[in-house]
Amino acid sequence: MKTPKTSRSRRRDPTHDSGYKLLYSHAAMVRDLLRGFVPGAWVQALDLGTLERCSGSYVTDDLRDRADDRVWRLRWGSDWLYVYLLLEFQSTVDPWMAVRIQTYLGLLYQDLIRAETLSAAGRLPPVLPVVLYNGVTPWHAADTLEPLIEPAPPMLDSYRPRQAYLLLDEQRLANAGPLPERNLCSALFRLEASRGAVEAMGIVQALLYWLKAPEQTGLRRDFAVWFGRVFLPKRLPGVQLPPLGDLSEVYHMLAENLETWTDQWKREGLEQGLEQGLEQGLEQGLEQGLAQGLEQGREATRHILVRQVRRRFGPAIAEQTQLLLAGIADLQTFEDLGEQLLISPDGDDWLKAVRDKIIGDED
Repeated sequence: MKTPKTSRSRRRDPTHDSGYKLLYSHAAMVRDLLRGFVPGAWVQALDLGTLERCSGSYVTDDLRDRADDRVWRLRWGSDWLYVYLLLEFQSTVDPWMAVRIQTYLGLLYQDLIRAETLSAAGRLPPVLPVVLYNGVTPWHAADTLEPLIEPAPPMLDSYRPRQAYLLLDEQRLANAGPLPERNLCSALFRLEASRGAVEAMGIVQALLYWLKAPEQTGLRRDFAVWFGRVFLPKRLPGVQLPPLGDLSEVYHMLAENLETWTDQWKREGLEQGLEQGLEQGLEQGLEQGLAQGLEQGREATRHILVRQVRRRFGPAIAEQTQLLLAGIADLQTFEDLGEQLLISPDGDDWLKAVRDKIIGDED
């Protein structure tokens, strides 16, 4: 059997991890995660109003203080069901995740036995292990332990461990299609996959509406902390950001700096897209990785051209330009149009030049 490789470049981002730990310290986030992303009608039988963080008498310090997990429990009938939420934010996929999950759940069960936190029948509670992954490379590790073990004689079948886990690959979920509506985790996933300040502002505005109740003040604050420590620094490196104490401050900051930050946001997206595309290419095929990076580069170029057209010829011409540019993929064509924009005397001439260029490329 081929042994899964353990990458030497697996890097953790403590700031990213701590930002997510803040968010998933709130019952509302875990509730929306269970309600919106765990498959099966059985979830409807969970008493989501009983969600509580496990601490002290339930989980020892060694397990509770891990940098990348959260343990919750809630009522399922007359007994408890535990949710082991592992936050996985590394630069590469961990091929041994199923082994890690089995180890952590074993530790959790040992803690529950020591604390005598058992079911009414004296048994251990069921556990739902969830891996929340936010890497660029699509998750491709085994989701059960069994494939990681060499085949053995049939008589050993009953001794073969079969630990599995539920994977939630954020970026793939966000890009695959519509997500559950009015769901905090959907908003978070969409923010991570967002490609511009305008899109992010719309999501923040929705969060402000959902979290307007006074009892949600803490979650609004922690979303703001996540924006200030994780989200914005990643998209605007080098920009000095003031401390953010509430989501409303995030929204106003985005609105006030929209024009200034948009190009930098797009440029950073281009650089990240090329870098991430190359990284993904090394793991899953150079051609696929380069294609992803180039597409993000095309998108950034389209945005810059449309913005320049808006400044020269106004919003109506810019809107028509945006529609036309959506069908262009050749980078040389973008370069030619950039030169054309400098010499076109008016919007009509510019639009004609773009249409002629598209027709010429098709021929």
